Amino acid sequence: MAKLITGGLGFLGTYLAHSLLAKGEEVVLFDIITRSPLIHDIKDKVKIVQGDLASWAEVLEVVKQNKIDGIYHTGALLSASAEEKPITAYQVNAGGTFNILEAARLFNVKRVIFTSTIASYGLGLHKVNEDTIQMPISMYGVTKVFSERLGEYYNRKFGVDFRAVRLPSIIGPGRGAGGASAYSTLMISEPALKKSYAVTVEEDVIMPILYIKDCVDCLMRLYEADNAKLKRRVYCIAGFSPTARDIVDEVKRVIPKADIEFKPDCELTEIVRSWPKYLDESRAGEEWGWKTKYFLKETVEDFVREVQAHPEIYG
Repeated sequence: MAKLITGGLGFLGTYLAHSLLAKGEEVVLFDIITRSPLIHDIKDKVKIVQGDLASWAEVLEVVKQNKIDGIYHTGALLSASAEEKPITAYQVNAGGTFNILEAARLFNVKRVIFTSTIASYGLGLHKVNEDTIQMPISMYGVTKVFSERLGEYYNRKFGVDFRAVRLPSIIGPGRGAGGASAYSTLMISEPALKKSYAVTVEEDVIMPILYIKDCVDCLMRLYEADNAKLKRRVYCIAGFSPTARDIVDEVKRVIPKADIEFKPDCELTEIVRSWPKYLDESRAGEEWGWKTKYFLKETVEDFVREVQAHPEIYG
């Protein structure tokens, strides 16, 4: 039996694949693309299936043919692309989740883990939890809220063991430059590669962040959690919430010669300011023992160490 990762060649999917393989799991990566530098060391240990989440036939086939017993559903069209192509975003994000859940129902998949987002909330919120009303203003956020509710429906109606987390911005080596939140990754990775970087938001902007290693650990822990202890299907994961200046100061502590300056873009700054600044992860801690381990100091130190150890991958 195998674990399926949708969006398996993406940033989160590739890190998750490494961790599942380390546990001795058989891993199938399902993605619209077939190559990623982040799987250079495991490409012969995983099965890569090219396919489209929006295609019911392709989702059905990958689950059926590979005897999938667990699904990590991380695949989606992300925020900027979803705004440019809302119809495609609906088909991939909302339709893709329907296809995954229906395949899980038909083939008795043990469990589906879904990655939702802080973007599912509305404007002007300071701190949020699972009970905060979700009023997203982006197509990406809308499709994530739909997917959460659909997963809960499949759990009630058909007994599909759907579990989800609402994540802050995920950072780490290899994330790339896409999206308004990318500055939080690039202001660490670029100096680690001895490159200069201009931060695109103002110094006092606060954004919730989760390090990629914590994110993977979170998903795997939720997968293994005792169902009897879970009081809900969706959980908030907090990470930590630094200002942009806090990140710069920590990077310069680790890399004293880091060349970082602020050149804020008004539009990007306002986008990030519109997001909630803090998430409450207390229920995840109470019900399945989750606790963030990588805070600002630990994140920057590990991030820099990883990039400098493998500049050929992350450069």
